[in-house]
Amino acid sequence: MPLHLIALAAAAFGIGTSEFVIMGLLSNVAEDLHVGIDIAGLLITGYAMGVVIGAPIMAIVTAKLPRKAALIGLASTFVLGNLLCALAPTYALLMAARVFTAFCHGAFFGLGAVVAADLVPRNQRASAIALMFTGLTLANVLGVPLGTALGQVAGWRSTFWVVSGIGLAAVAALAAWLPSRIPMQPGNILREFRVLRDVRVLWPLAASVLASAALFCVLTYIAPLLREVTGVSERGVTGVLLLFGVALTIGSTLGGKLGDRNLEVSLRRIFVGLLLVFLALSQAIHSLAPMLLTVFVWGVLGFAVVPLLQTLIVDQAAEAPNLASTLNQGAFNLGNAGGAWLGSMALGKGLPLTDLPWMSAAITLCVLLLTLWGTRYYGRHAGATLVEQAGALTPSRSDA
Repeated sequence: MPLHLIALAAAAFGIGTSEFVIMGLLSNVAEDLHVGIDIAGLLITGYAMGVVIGAPIMAIVTAKLPRKAALIGLASTFVLGNLLCALAPTYALLMAARVFTAFCHGAFFGLGAVVAADLVPRNQRASAIALMFTGLTLANVLGVPLGTALGQVAGWRSTFWVVSGIGLAAVAALAAWLPSRIPMQPGNILREFRVLRDVRVLWPLAASVLASAALFCVLTYIAPLLREVTGVSERGVTGVLLLFGVALTIGSTLGGKLGDRNLEVSLRRIFVGLLLVFLALSQAIHSLAPMLLTVFVWGVLGFAVVPLLQTLIVDQAAEAPNLASTLNQGAFNLGNAGGAWLGSMALGKGLPLTDLPWMSAAITLCVLLLTLWGTRYYGRHAGATLVEQAGALTPSRSDA
C-alpha cells in the first residue's frame, strides 16, 4: 500500500473509532454525567447531524487551501475535538465537543477520497478509495472493541485521550507521506454547488442516504435483536459485532476491486444481494448459526457499496469532485440518523424487533430501483463531460 494511502487510512481509523466507540460507552457516560441512557444516545445522533451540517461548511472553508494543508487541518480539528470530549465536564459540553469533532468528518473523507483517487491510475481509483476506507472498517474491528474495553476499565474519558493520540499520529503521517503538491482544480466553491442540479450527481447522493438508512435501521438495534430474539449473551454480542466488523473490512476491499472492473453492474448486483440478505435476516434471526452466516454476508455486501458510491460520485461530479465527495459523506450520515430514527419510530409504534429487517428490505428495494434507473442513465452518459457545468464553474476571462 502506498504511504499516502496508509496516512489517509490511519486518520480514517481514528475518526471511525471516535464516531462509533461511544455506542459501547453510553452507560458509562450516562452514569458519569448523570443523564438517562436515552439522552446519552443523542450523542450518536448529534455526531451524525454534525457531519451532515459540517460537510458543506467545511467544504467552503477548505476550498482554497492546498489539499495537503486542508487534510492536515481537518485531522488536527479532529484531534482538538477529541481532547475537548475527554475534558468535557458536563453533558452539554460533551455534546458540543462531539458536534465540533463531527464537522471535520465529512470534509476529511470527501477530500481524502478525491486525493486517494487522483494519486493512482484511473483504473485503480475505486481500490484506492477502498483502501482509505479500510481504516474506517478497521475502526469497527479493532478501535471500537478496544476503546470500549479501555473505557470500561479506566473510564470513558481515557478512550478519548487515546483516540486523540491516534489522531496526532495520523497528522504526523499525513505531513510526512502526502505529496507536497497535490493537483487541484481552480474554481469557485459557491459555483460548484451548481453541480447539484445535475441528476447524475443527485441520484448517487440519494442512493447513499437510502443505503445507509437500510443498514442502520437494523444495525442500531442489533444488540437487543441478538439478545432478545436470537438468545445471544452479552459477551456473544461482542463476538458477533467483531464478526460484522471483519465482514465490513472484507466488503470494503471487495467493493474497490469490483468498482475497478465494472462500477454500475457491481452496484446493481450488490443491492440485489442486500435485498436478499435482509429478507433472509428476518428468518435467520431466530437461530444462531444462520444468523451468524447472514450477518457476515450482510457486512460484506453492506460496506462493499461504500467505495462504489464514493467513486461514482467523484466520477459523476467531474467539475466539483471535492464538494460532491464531501456531500456524499453527509449523505451517508444523514442515512445513519434517518435509519436509526425509522427503527425507533417503528418500535415506538409497537412493532416487534423482528420487523426491522423487513423495513430495511423495503428501503433496499427503493435504492435498487433507483440504482437500476441511475446506472442506465450513467451508462448512456459515460465518458461525457458536464459541458454545461464546466461553463458555469470555470470563470471566464471577463470574470477574471
